[in-house]
Amino acid sequence: MNRSWPLSRKRVFEIITVGEMDDAPSRLYDLVNTLTIVINLTVSVMYTFESIRAFCGPWLLSIEAATVAFFAVDCALRLWTAKFLHPSLPEYRAVCKYIFSFSGLVDILSFLPYYLPVFFPTGAVAFRMFRVVRIFRLFRINAYYDSLNVITEVLASKRQQLMSSVFILLVLMLASSLCMYSIEHEAQPAVFTNAFSGIWWSVSTLLTVGYGDIYPVTSTGKIFSIFITFLGVGMVAIPTGIISAGFVDQYSRLKRISEYANEADVHFIKVHLSSRDSWAERTVQELGLPHGILVAAIQREKGIIVPRGNVVLLPGDTLVLGAESVGDDKHIDLKEIVLRRQNPWNGQRIRDLDISRQTIIVMVKRKGKMLIPNGDLVLLEGDKIILYTQMHLSQANSIQI
Repeated sequence: MNRSWPLSRKRVFEIITVGEMDDAPSRLYDLVNTLTIVINLTVSVMYTFESIRAFCGPWLLSIEAATVAFFAVDCALRLWTAKFLHPSLPEYRAVCKYIFSFSGLVDILSFLPYYLPVFFPTGAVAFRMFRVVRIFRLFRINAYYDSLNVITEVLASKRQQLMSSVFILLVLMLASSLCMYSIEHEAQPAVFTNAFSGIWWSVSTLLTVGYGDIYPVTSTGKIFSIFITFLGVGMVAIPTGIISAGFVDQYSRLKRISEYANEADVHFIKVHLSSRDSWAERTVQELGLPHGILVAAIQREKGIIVPRGNVVLLPGDTLVLGAESVGDDKHIDLKEIVLRRQNPWNGQRIRDLDISRQTIIVMVKRKGKMLIPNGDLVLLEGDKIILYTQMHLSQANSIQI
């Protein structure tokens, strides 16, 4: 009984979160949740029409009560399973983190204002205003569909550029307000009373929303207004272009992932055997390759040999090795250094280098050939050294695997 309780609790969490395609109960809950949100908002809008309210007002109120009750149960289940949402935190902290998150606040405000007038009748009008928060539950639908997720991903990836464009727009608003005050104050002292009185004019002009209550009357002010109008068209186009480019990049990335996902599961490399290699004159099964690495093909002269276990490898063979690609969450950062004439490593053996113990030379590339970085290898001008280090190295290029 004690064991089944946490398991059932975890199963509830799996159901109420965004479900996988093969999890029928979770997908069904997602569908019911989406329909409840749409029905609740539809009823809220329909209840504002007097003719509809007079014809089927009690039915609308009953539907609203049922959907709000569903929101309350949904929020209670999410509070109950919050520890699975944040498994690294203690349960009370996981609950608090959910409550004060955007989704948690929307979930709570979706049903709490509906029941608060029962306990506080005098605040019924104020509580009804908070019911508008239910519309933000539409963002929960955003999590159910990948096409809608692109919107939040684009805004998150382009937030720096969008903030920069908004900052420039605010600076232009303030500058245009100050300039218009200087130009129009003497002609319209009652309209442009101070430096901030032209803010509304600058907003309506820069954002091209139209204005009529505040406008310039002097010739200089009208000329300046024309200039600001043209500038505003360009400023509005900047964030529009950023978001449009973000959508194109995101959909292109998703398309590349979907097209090349299967090919990226396995990574292949070629290894050329010489007479000095220890793999020469040995069979494939004697190589003792680690688990997950396989010999995909053997190229010998102009033919391809199937790499069965009893195939003997010969000097001059080219092996094609396959291994699982490194996942996106397991990046390995390496550094690449090209030795120049003035580099102190030039002409030294690897074992004589004054480097940190945390620095490991992975390989040395010399004239198109890969060299094993043993201690006796002498580094020469023009060598490309690929190493792993946590130190800062000048003139080093980062390589991410």
